[in-house]
This record gives sequence, structure tokens and C-alpha cells, in this order.
Amino acid sequence: MPKGKPLVSREVKEQILKRIRDEGVPVSQAASEHGISTKTIYNWLGKGVTTGPSILEMARLRRENQALKELIGELTLAMSASKKKDARS
Repeated sequence: MPKGKPLVSREVKEQILKRIRDEGVPVSQAASEHGISTKTIYNWLGKGVTTGPSILEMARLRRENQALKELIGELTLAMSASKKKDARS
């Protein structure tokens, strides 16, 4: 294939980047699913970022946010169980 020709269509590239950005799919997973290198995806991500947080940062923040929500849920359940236990005493 001539140098400079994309190996991945624009549509597939946009789909991969959207999954990473919106769904929080790890770059390594997306790369293995599509048979491309992680370096290629990181290059795409780097070229697409002009302002604001990067796609990688957004994915990290989404994962962190989900973990915090789970922690809050666990703490809420523990507090509720503790209050019920105190009320019975």
C-alpha cells in the first residue's frame, strides 16, 4: 500500500475514538479489537486534541467518577445499616 494512505477508514477511526472518549473503552482493548497498534490510536488522540481536556483525560475522569459513585453507594448502605442497628438497640 502506498505510503500516506490510511489503513483504517475515517468512519472506523471515528468509531474507535468515540468508544474511547464516550464509553471509556481502554485504548489497548480498542487496538486489539481492530488489529491496530496502541501507538496509532494515541497518535490519533494527540492530533485530535486542540483545546480542553484530552480524550484520555475524559476517559480517566469518567472511570474515576464511576468509582467514586460506587464508593458513595457503599458508604450510604453502611450508614443506613448502622442507623437501623442503632434503632433496634
